[in-house]
Amino acid sequence: MNARADVIVKLEQITRVYQQDSVAVNALGGIDLEIQRGDFAVLVGPSGSGKTTLLNLIGGLDSPSAGRIWVAGTEIGRMSRAELSDVRLRQIGFVFQEFNLIPVLSALENVEFVMLLQGMSDALRRVRSFALLKELGLAGLEHRRPAELSGGQQQRVAVARAIAAEPIIVLPDEPTANLDSKAGAALMDLMRRLNEEKGVTFVFSTHDAMVVERARRVIRMRDGRIESDERRAA
Repeated sequence: MNARADVIVKLEQITRVYQQDSVAVNALGGIDLEIQRGDFAVLVGPSGSGKTTLLNLIGGLDSPSAGRIWVAGTEIGRMSRAELSDVRLRQIGFVFQEFNLIPVLSALENVEFVMLLQGMSDALRRVRSFALLKELGLAGLEHRRPAELSGGQQQRVAVARAIAAEPIIVLPDEPTANLDSKAGAALMDLMRRLNEEKGVTFVFSTHDAMVVERARRVIRMRDGRIESDERRAA
């Protein structure tokens, strides 16, 4: 990939076709997209527009039917499962709609988990996890398990886990879907601050108008294609 240094994800003529009851469903058709370092972007569109499929392809959770994808200059579309797993572990942070915290682990242990898989030392991951939880307003809750936290608090733990290992990009899928409006707004303000102060790159998938309002780049999708791509002033 001959790309500018600030382009951290590149998709070239991406299509994704699924089989449903022997019928071919075209989820994505001919997507070209570049994500730049420091983007705070949102994929938005009606159900079936392809935004979650596109997010999953960027994150290496799915593979394209045709086309090419690069993450940090490395093509991932045809990697083995083991190679993709390593890219996801070291380069990509995920924030899932259902939080996906490990119920038997504390908030602190959940944040430490990815760094543990990376082989980071006990001392370093413990210091980094405590600092992140404090920064995200969860000081004093480090040893509570997910069931003892509110939905907003659980999602903040999920954000801390996603950014703890310093990935090049964080992919939140409908991050406000299970939160009330106040908690959702607080979460978005938090992620916007992480973007502005720490340079964390975010690409969201959402139906939530509040998320769209806070984005600095809005990528609108319809019928598996990008309809428009608008950048806003900071």
